[in-house]
This record gives sequence, C-alpha cells and structure tokens, in this order.
Amino acid sequence: MKNRLKVLRAERNWSQQDLAQRLEVSRQSVNAIETGRYDPSLPLAFRIAALFEMPIEAIFAPD
Repeated sequence: MKNRLKVLRAERNWSQQDLAQRLEVSRQSVNAIETGRYDPSLPLAFRIAALFEMPIEAIFAPD
C-alpha cells in the first residue's frame, strides 16, 4: 500500500521517533510503514488519520 506518511511527517518537522511516540508505536514500525514494508492495522490507520486530521484515503492508497 502506498502512503504519504513520510511527506506528512516532514511537513510538520517530526522525526520518525516523534511520530512513533504520538501513535504509541515503535520508530521501527513508522519506518516500515513509510517504506511500504508493513501495512498498518485498521485501528492504527485510523489513529494516523486522526493525528493528521485527514481521511484515511488521503494518506493511504492501494498499489
């Protein structure tokens, strides 16, 4: 699944660790999601969307 997480994070000047803390996941999880090696669970995707105040579809898109 493609995503805009890295761009959205960079726009806010957050490190991967900053984002991980806000989402209550590991930095490695954030890295894996950003690089497309891991698709977040639906609850995590909802938390990401809520954090960025965007619909899930604006952040994640099928390949």
